[in-house]
Amino acid sequence: MKSFIVLALFVAAAVAAPAGPDADAKIVRYDSDNIGVDGYNYAVETSNGISQQEQGQLTNPGTENEAISVRGQFSYTGPDGQQYTVTYVADENGFQPQGAHLPVPPQ
Repeated sequence: MKSFIVLALFVAAAVAAPAGPDADAKIVRYDSDNIGVDGYNYAVETSNGISQQEQGQLTNPGTENEAISVRGQFSYTGPDGQQYTVTYVADENGFQPQGAHLPVPPQ
């Protein structure tokens, strides 16, 4: 559960827009399916082109290894005008982001 909270904070910080021209952005789409049991789904889009979607699923329920496995993505337009997209998985192996603009570690 700790890793989920850390992930949520990381993602929130990553998509937070600074004050400025984007300060007047409006939410144009918000879908949420979270009844508090087993898993969740949500998606959000804003008028300034930021979007995020995520799905979480309970894994190993009822065991000492119980955890939430998360898959999602977010995208935004950077200050350089380029569209950036990050897809990620967060599970027992940690937060694993991927994006064309992110460096890939040597294998």
